[in-house]
Amino acid sequence: MNAPTTRSTAMEALQTRIRDIQEATRGVTAQYDRAYILQCIKEDRFPDELWAKLGEFGLLGLSIPEEYGGSGGGVLEITALNEALALAGVPTLFLVVTGLGRVPIVRNGTPEQIKKYVTPTCTGEKKMCFAITEPNAGTNSFAMTTLAQPNGKGGWTLNGQKVFISGARDADYMLVVARTTRAAEVKNRTEGMSLFVLDMKTPGIKLQQLNIQVETAERQYMVFFDNVELPTDALIGEAGKGAKLMFEGLNSERLLAAGAAIGLGDYALAKAVAYAKDRKPFGKPIGSYQALQHRMAQAKAQIEAARLMTYNAAERFDNGEDAGAHANMAKLLGSQAAVAAVEAALQTHGGYGFDRDYDIVTLWPMVRLLEIAPINNEMLLNYIGEHVLGLPKSY
Repeated sequence: MNAPTTRSTAMEALQTRIRDIQEATRGVTAQYDRAYILQCIKEDRFPDELWAKLGEFGLLGLSIPEEYGGSGGGVLEITALNEALALAGVPTLFLVVTGLGRVPIVRNGTPEQIKKYVTPTCTGEKKMCFAITEPNAGTNSFAMTTLAQPNGKGGWTLNGQKVFISGARDADYMLVVARTTRAAEVKNRTEGMSLFVLDMKTPGIKLQQLNIQVETAERQYMVFFDNVELPTDALIGEAGKGAKLMFEGLNSERLLAAGAAIGLGDYALAKAVAYAKDRKPFGKPIGSYQALQHRMAQAKAQIEAARLMTYNAAERFDNGEDAGAHANMAKLLGSQAAVAAVEAALQTHGGYGFDRDYDIVTLWPMVRLLEIAPINNEMLLNYIGEHVLGLPKSY
């Protein structure tokens, strides 16, 4: 009799935590809403006021231990925050990259590194982005060529190039994955990779903005490193052993992306439902038409299934369990649900769905992107096929 009671109590506690985060987030988005974020996008500026308010409310430090300035939660809490922001129409890519970037530092950095690089991000005083993708090393990160070499002074010299780096212009720090041993010189492809934290004011860093057509306040950049000198404490963990640290962070990234997808899906669906109740071209609401109603109902079922998987995976991650398969499933289901919801909203609005003033078509690039990044859904299916089902490797 005790086991069901224990599970029920744990579920209630989880739901309470999520509700508290949602309530606090509503206090922020009531002031900095969808209209605000669209204005930031129009003006090509970072939503500084929103970010500062999130810090003021203690929301940016949800996943950071209390001794380092946070609230002592985990990835589950920051995922709930990301969902709540997206639900208000305020998706924040920077929260994804910040959440991802801090995980390896908190789990593997020294107390001094955590206080230096992570603690200031809890208040919004400092911001962090993440850099792993390269022009010739996208899905296959092991093929990266960005190289950090000892500089003879206890530090490192970094050279190379990264691409699709969200928020690089607005970040104070960047967590960079680089090789400390070239790929051709290692026996195992996971060897020779290391994680470094860069101060973005360091000489030798150059940014080139990409022309990415997605409605977010964070822009994407090509980043060049030309003899960038890094101090000793820039290295997180052990040199050459960064692959495991990297994958820890990437699992959290999948969960944060899933949270954003779920929130955006519900945001789009709410707009579709409201319109379907109000629109009466033949004297009765179009929401009564099964062709539309079933499409919206299907999307809602997908969203709820994705939500369950996402928070289950987040709990596993925070408990120190192997959450790789669950995180991949969460991101897969979440992105698919978001696309289904936006497509249902577009269909429900008809021609008006493509009028930017109705703010439906503006959601499409973002949810479609979530099927491709931070990792494409085909690779997630490959992972599930190989590591969950035990099927032969497909690539």
